[in-house]
Amino acid sequence: MNELQLKYGCNPNQKPSRIFMADGSALPVEVLCGRPGYINFLDALNGWQLVKELKEATGLPAATSFKHVSPAGAAVGRPLSDVERKMYFVGKRELTPLACAYARARGADRMSSFGDFIALSDVCDEATAHLISIEVSDGVIAPGYTEEALEILKAKRKGGYNVIRIDPDYRPDPIERKQVFGVTFEQGRNELKIDREMFKNIVSRNKELTEEALIDLQIAMITLKYTQSNSVCYVYNGQAIGIGAGQQSRIHCTRLAGGKADNWFLRQHPKVLGLQFQKGLGRANRDNAIDLYIGPEWRDVLNDDWEKTFAVRPEPLTEEEKREWLDQVSGVTLGSDAFFPFGDNIERAFKSGVKYVAEPGGSIRDDAVIAACDKHDMVLCFTGIRLFHH
Repeated sequence: MNELQLKYGCNPNQKPSRIFMADGSALPVEVLCGRPGYINFLDALNGWQLVKELKEATGLPAATSFKHVSPAGAAVGRPLSDVERKMYFVGKRELTPLACAYARARGADRMSSFGDFIALSDVCDEATAHLISIEVSDGVIAPGYTEEALEILKAKRKGGYNVIRIDPDYRPDPIERKQVFGVTFEQGRNELKIDREMFKNIVSRNKELTEEALIDLQIAMITLKYTQSNSVCYVYNGQAIGIGAGQQSRIHCTRLAGGKADNWFLRQHPKVLGLQFQKGLGRANRDNAIDLYIGPEWRDVLNDDWEKTFAVRPEPLTEEEKREWLDQVSGVTLGSDAFFPFGDNIERAFKSGVKYVAEPGGSIRDDAVIAACDKHDMVLCFTGIRLFHH
């Protein structure tokens, strides 16, 4: 089959809609369940490329959670700590490496991941399918599914959940095209391989790039390769914890992603882990309550209606307590898809515990950026490669 009709395009008024192979060859994807839409396939195909490259770069199973053609989270399959298990709502269930990767990808920014499209680097197993089944999601793409996993996923949304299988051996044409306003654009595909060689040009005074940081730098830059620009990505322990996408200003992008990274760390604060919710409160409602509790709108969840959410009225998490908690954070990695034009990005990153930075370099203010990194004893790599994605 070289064509698949879709329900509609980006919006219901955009009809007809389809995906097809212009050369008449067979589509590299097969829909096993549901009826994916236009945006679903944009997320699926971008997400698949991301996890495929993460697996190739690290050797670990990878997962990503996509929303509106940018990742909300991406991760490799490292075991979860007891704290991570609690903050990701997975409890004590047995998790495979792939399931750990998905729990981490989904847990990076649970608010943004609501209604996501999932991409998995490996055959979806039963443990991963169980995690997917309890989250609000639009669909999943993977190179295959075990019988048990497929049965679980086909039962989601009363049989309407989108399950896509992709041919892992598919290789696209090296030239890609798209139309805008009736005009056809053509360019060579971004086949850049992101490996450790990219981070050899260390321009900061501190040149101690650890093994863990090298892995995190690869995760950051591969994630950015499939994130709408401008974009920056904060990574910690094999997991993207803050992604800023599609911002016109890089400092706004850095602040946005930094705020998400801060929230990820604040979710681990004892006061947050100790929140006691009303029995039966949905996962999305818990996520929303936590987001409000650790944010400036905390009074909204501690008002007269607090009993609708909490079994016990929580004590506020003060700004002093937040800063004290975040000041303990260190070892975070930051990647940028283009150069930092000012040192203010580094100053903001430092507040979120960033120790390792990778960016292309090439700004007329590179010296100011290097000086800001040296001021905070950060390691700065100039990759020489821009990663814009549109």
